[in-house]
Amino acid sequence: MNSSHIDETLPVVDHGVVGKLRIASLQPSVTVTLADLGELGQLVACTKYCAEVCPEVVSAGKKIIQDSWTAKADEIIDSKPDLVIASVPYQKEAVAQIIKAGARFLGLAPRCLADVYEDIRMIARVTGAAVRGEQVIREMQWAVNEIRRATVFYPKMRVFCEEWGKPLIHSQRWVAELVEAAGGTFIGEPGAQTTSESIRVMDPEVVIASWCGAGDRVPLEKIVHDRGWLNTSAGKNERVFCVSDELLNTPATTLVGGLRALAWAMHPERFEKPIGVRRIDEERAQKAG
Repeated sequence: MNSSHIDETLPVVDHGVVGKLRIASLQPSVTVTLADLGELGQLVACTKYCAEVCPEVVSAGKKIIQDSWTAKADEIIDSKPDLVIASVPYQKEAVAQIIKAGARFLGLAPRCLADVYEDIRMIARVTGAAVRGEQVIREMQWAVNEIRRATVFYPKMRVFCEEWGKPLIHSQRWVAELVEAAGGTFIGEPGAQTTSESIRVMDPEVVIASWCGAGDRVPLEKIVHDRGWLNTSAGKNERVFCVSDELLNTPATTLVGGLRALAWAMHPERFEKPIGVRRIDEERAQKAG
């Protein structure tokens, strides 16, 4: 199912000719995609989280506004956008504010990697960068398949990935697909709430914590101790990792960085350590030092 909804009156590419837009981006995934397409010039406003992932929007003087969880109509109106593009997660009050602003609205709701590719294609169409969009998608697919081919004969490890700690929530379906591509088995139901006891019983061999909005600041030692996971396979072998939020929770090309982090977490002897991942023994060593 297509995860996107688009206003039919929006200008789309027609033989390579399209009018430039004033776009307000309410999620980092949208801003990352605009950057990948070379279309940040059409961006007039974005969120502080977008600025963390794409620092160039700050130097370019883009207006900082609230995201699709906390959107405010007056901020959107002040930005004078032709189009507001938002993506998950949403809050119904924020959606009401976006609609109240009166600008055309493109709402994305990806669930899996196929949806992520389609959303990149959609943004590329409305910005007049359809050809570049297909190139971005092909490059992302190639990167995913490269890791998949490299790990196809490796032993499968049981991997628990969480996107939030209280309540404890499994990571999204696209993360489950990345785990499989990296040579692991995703345990549990993607996006579902769970309990510490349920995960303990499943005995994960690798634990990945990537909390929405937390960057790389998940306290690994604390969660393993407080949840009673010290005697799980992951706990005993120190296979507990924090992966930076934007690498697994931003449904855009940034997921390739998350895939590389997952591959290293499962197979450190076969992959170089990428940026954006931290192991529990590093946290312990830092506290001891």
